[in-house]
Amino acid sequence: MNIVKSKRDLRSLVAGWKANSEELGVVMTMGALHEGHLALVEAACKDNDRVLATIFVNPRQFDNKADLETYPIDTNEDLRKLKAAGVDAVYLPQVEEIYPEGYSTTVSVAAMQDCLCGATRPGHMDGVTTVVSKLLIQIGPDRAYYGQKDFQQYLLIQRVARDLDLQVDVIGVPTIREGDNLALSSRNRRLDEAQRKIAPTLFKVESTIADLIIQGEAADHVLEWGRKFIHDAGFDKIDYLEIRSEEYLTLMGENSSREELLGSRVFVAAWLGNTRLIDNLSISR
Repeated sequence: MNIVKSKRDLRSLVAGWKANSEELGVVMTMGALHEGHLALVEAACKDNDRVLATIFVNPRQFDNKADLETYPIDTNEDLRKLKAAGVDAVYLPQVEEIYPEGYSTTVSVAAMQDCLCGATRPGHMDGVTTVVSKLLIQIGPDRAYYGQKDFQQYLLIQRVARDLDLQVDVIGVPTIREGDNLALSSRNRRLDEAQRKIAPTLFKVESTIADLIIQGEAADHVLEWGRKFIHDAGFDKIDYLEIRSEEYLTLMGENSSREELLGSRVFVAAWLGNTRLIDNLSISR
């Protein structure tokens, strides 16, 4: 497995693959890898001749400096996992390689960004879309893979690729969950024993809301129940619990038809102590 740290070496490596007409898939990560990341790698390996992963803790998508300072880093273990998963190369740039001195450009998506995590984490989505744009341009992959746990991020990256005419297919991979249905996340390791037992409440609430909507219950009624259930379970704060469309993240409410609700998703973000957890679930028959 090749490890490259500069744009120059990266482009030389990719150029060699493309000269041999090999298709390239990319999986972008911030390290602290878990089975969710490896599911993206597995999907990429099935679709492509070559797979490249990136490990870059992007400072521009952290709205909380303390969150950045405490982000878990174990690069050697991450590299071991990627090699075992069949990755051909890892791009491991330093901050200066992505944001050189004087860097002043931001890639911002006007649509779908003023809600959910975009509303509750100022600057976060701009940070995501900017770094992803740079990495897609530097790498030039045929396909890029993103987990649907971060569904808003996945939609925004699709929009960036379309709007900027980037020749890449942005592919969403379903959320990977632990045995009790907690969505896999690097943040889960921050939970203490008591919090870890509470955390699966988010999926329980989402799935119950989806079932009730399918049965014909009103959206506002079930969301009110869900917020109370989350609070009563021991969560400290709810950033959002909403139902939105899957295509444009349009907010659904009391005036939404049952047909519209059946084509939408439940989105939730809530805090256990200092740990923010997010999840989403499709409402389908």
